Amino acid sequence: MGKGRIMAGWESGGIESCLKLVEEYRKQARAAPGAEKIRFEGVGERDVYNITAPFSADGRTVIAGRVERRDSEESEVWFFVPEGDRWVPLAGAPVFRLQDPFVTRIGGELIFGGVETFPNPAQPHGIGWRTVMYRGAGLAGLEPFFVGPDQMKDLRLVEQRNGGIGVFTRPQGAKGGRGKIGYVRLPSLRDLTLSAVEEAPLLDQFRDEEWGGCNEIHVLSNGKLGVLGHIARFDEEGNRHYYPMAFALDPDTGRYSKMKILAERSDFLPGPAKRADLTGVVFSGGLVRLGDGTAELYAGIGDAEAQKLRIPDPFAEYER
Repeated sequence: MGKGRIMAGWESGGIESCLKLVEEYRKQARAAPGAEKIRFEGVGERDVYNITAPFSADGRTVIAGRVERRDSEESEVWFFVPEGDRWVPLAGAPVFRLQDPFVTRIGGELIFGGVETFPNPAQPHGIGWRTVMYRGAGLAGLEPFFVGPDQMKDLRLVEQRNGGIGVFTRPQGAKGGRGKIGYVRLPSLRDLTLSAVEEAPLLDQFRDEEWGGCNEIHVLSNGKLGVLGHIARFDEEGNRHYYPMAFALDPDTGRYSKMKILAERSDFLPGPAKRADLTGVVFSGGLVRLGDGTAELYAGIGDAEAQKLRIPDPFAEYER
């Protein structure tokens, strides 16, 4: 769709608030609780959270996770492999000074990325961030190939079934406010530039006082794109609430469905939080479709731990 206009959603009704979407979610028939904590070893006293879903690399099943001390924002991304009922660091795998990892595959290559933080020259003692991406045949051969705009997290790529690359963006500030999702279709990975990312049209999804972003893109059987993301808000006390959400986008027309909430904090097991204001944070990391009408959602909880939750497959309805 290039730089064309994003068309109206498949469902009408305007932009609904995060609380309205949560209310609609709570009215649905809920699956029996099926949350499970994901245990990590070999990281000392550090937490592992905001993980990817399991993926295949170098012949192994791997999870990438954000590794961080509870009292710090200095983060690294490690790669873990299963060992019994635990996940342990993959020997010899690279370690990146990044936050919130993500993975995909384009042209047979592994695409890995995360959020890089740096001192913000515009704000004394402030922190800036940007998405950086690496590519390679496997983990050991990952090389940097793209650095996104400053102050943009949740930049995601997907190789589309009918050709081209889908790019999902999340500008903040004058264009995106607290954070809104944009989308642009490019002919190939060679066409990925800062200007292409910055000029991506925004989808009309979020109220100005709320925000959200994409976490993982699934190519569906009919070529549509199933988007796993999050929507977030502040409550009256200034606490943050993040909810996993999903929608679908037709890359041929630019039309997209209404967002739907997939889970909330109470669906997961009790556990710690990095700070009191982060207790309600569920950060979508990835999703594994199981082929039986269900899926496993992998998420960071409270910026302090990782869990997975069995849910109805959120993308099945878009393939009918």
